[in-house]
Amino acid sequence: QVQLVESGGVLVQAGGSLRLSCAASGRTFGRYVMAWFRQPPGMERAFVATISGNGGNTQYADSVKGRFTISRDNAKNTVYLQMNSLKPEDTAVYSCAAGNVMQTASGWYGYWGQGTQVTVSS
Repeated sequence: QVQLVESGGVLVQAGGSLRLSCAASGRTFGRYVMAWFRQPPGMERAFVATISGNGGNTQYADSVKGRFTISRDNAKNTVYLQMNSLKPEDTAVYSCAAGNVMQTASGWYGYWGQGTQVTVSS
């Protein structure tokens, strides 16, 4: 029982940085595995990153490893995605999700935010 709201998506130039936030409602945020997915225009939704409930474990898609960092602040009921060295191919609608296990497939996550648009210009 969690509601998620993403924010922070904007137009940014290639090479720039951006931080996305996902604010959660509910009393049990720290019990959820959180993840970020993205859906580029005309393409399927794809895994970006995931983080364990206590923040101790993270996983990343190869395409973003070394550039993106997922983190969470359970006291604020918020998960973040710090994106550096952005590329035009990072352009997508980014969504946060909550689930019970760390997986890369979207079907494992039961709760989703509305998504926020990130556009990277060249």
